[in-house]
Amino acid sequence: MRISAASGRVGGIDALEARVTKEHAEEIGPRTLRVPVLIVGGSLVGLATSLFLGRLGVPHVLVERHAGTSIHPRGRGNNVRTMELFRVAGVERAIQEAAATLADNHGILQTPTLVGDAGEWLFRDIDPGGGLARFSPSSWCLCSQNDLEPVLLDHARQHGGDLRFSTEMMSFDSDRTGVTAVVKSRETGEHTTIRADYLVAADGPRSPVREQLGIGQSGPGDLFHNVSLTFRSRRLADVVGDRHFIVCYLTAPEADGALLPVDNRENWVFHAPWHPEHGETLEEFTDERCAEHIRRAVGVADLDVEITGKAPWHAAQRVARSYRSGRVFLAGDSAHEMSPTGAFGSNTGIQDAHNLAWKLAAVIDGWAGEELLDTYDAERRPVAEATSARAAARSAEHSHPGFAPPPGTGGGPQRGILNVALGYRYPQGAVVGADPAVPVVPENLDLTGGPGSRAPHLWVRRGSERLSTLDLYERSLVLLSDAGEQDDWHRAAGRLAEELVLPLRSYRVGAAADADLVPEGDVDWAERHGTGRGGAVLVRPDGFVVWRSTGPDANAEATLRRVLKTGLGLT
Repeated sequence: MRISAASGRVGGIDALEARVTKEHAEEIGPRTLRVPVLIVGGSLVGLATSLFLGRLGVPHVLVERHAGTSIHPRGRGNNVRTMELFRVAGVERAIQEAAATLADNHGILQTPTLVGDAGEWLFRDIDPGGGLARFSPSSWCLCSQNDLEPVLLDHARQHGGDLRFSTEMMSFDSDRTGVTAVVKSRETGEHTTIRADYLVAADGPRSPVREQLGIGQSGPGDLFHNVSLTFRSRRLADVVGDRHFIVCYLTAPEADGALLPVDNRENWVFHAPWHPEHGETLEEFTDERCAEHIRRAVGVADLDVEITGKAPWHAAQRVARSYRSGRVFLAGDSAHEMSPTGAFGSNTGIQDAHNLAWKLAAVIDGWAGEELLDTYDAERRPVAEATSARAAARSAEHSHPGFAPPPGTGGGPQRGILNVALGYRYPQGAVVGADPAVPVVPENLDLTGGPGSRAPHLWVRRGSERLSTLDLYERSLVLLSDAGEQDDWHRAAGRLAEELVLPLRSYRVGAAADADLVPEGDVDWAERHGTGRGGAVLVRPDGFVVWRSTGPDANAEATLRRVLKTGLGLT
């Protein structure tokens, strides 16, 4: 199906309104379904994929073998870029409400014990001075996976997702035109055949899909092992006092570990080192041993500790050698494993999902060529490689319990974390005019509108509405050009939206009477986007810059047509 053109205030009809309403999945026989996308895995990345596809009107089925969402408080750090994506997807506020308990927790503490004043803050505030507001309408959010996943699940279903828990994929076969999978209900034993155009594997670090496809991995492999202990202690809050940290690394040699608050009152998580490489077994982590370890680490011999749960986990650094095999794509932990310090892995996975979702929607709806899907690997795999290296370095810096980095790989504090979270870029992929030699993670944060980078944020007025420019980017391509100048770019966008049958909105920006968007204050939108008078910037649905022109062009329509066809893989 091809969708009708959308060109903002230039003319045409909105792509979303023009989209034909479709069923969740078409029944083509007894216990047989036909659907554009099948998602395997219903944790953070699978649920995010469902939400993003649902927002774009793409019918899909998600299968997850577990009965429900996560019950363990883990994966709590959601970085600023992830929160921008959730903002545009309409769930930022709901996530902030789910995260209210830990809203006042800031900083990372490293100390021998919690008794006395020893130790130091690795950082006290993630955004000292509030400087982040210049770059983003969002901020970091501390929301544990067990609180975040239900929010994503609820909103994914509201947007039409067919999400099936207690359902396991038993087998799949991929061919030139799609994927045929057999899934089984773990409640009824019933088997269902699903025929999908594409399969997204968000099925974890031991991904059976990746294994069947024979996709290898690069990287050093296992880094260290921990056992995550949930426990109750009413007196621990008094010991912690007003040190409301995100995490506290307790470094006593005989009892090191990482302490994380769940509710700042009586529920806590402790990551204890585990050394299977030395023959240590999980059976050795008895309740008594774990409770005593926590007491020694905290520094209070008679601390009340009630162990309520145990979950082993493995930190690793691996990246799949390919994110695509025909009609199958890897996302999240199936594509990459990272050290947990900094929560880079979950954030990278959610951003994988966002990158892939708009590309699948564009190809399925017919306004982009199949080769656009190749850019998913070209863009996201280098980001994972660079980010996983930063995550391992961060673990060394923080002396994460159980991690003994190879000699010479430690070092001083790792700078530029915001560069990793927000400033990463795509030197190659669905971009035109990007410098392929530019590093994926630059040394300095550079959000000035270069092709392949996240488009700049600035507050603008659209009539009586105040919004961030980032709020414009989700369901269409967007062209920004100068208000008050010649309308060549603006008119070209309108004509090409109709000619190429694609969703393209065009906005004139500035203080002139014909402006669609008026920046707040004295902000020069063109300077912030790296253009001059009469220039233009083309932004993708995921908020990344495709291309920009620093000034007017006598052949604006021909230039923009070439850029659109190149960026979207159109012949």
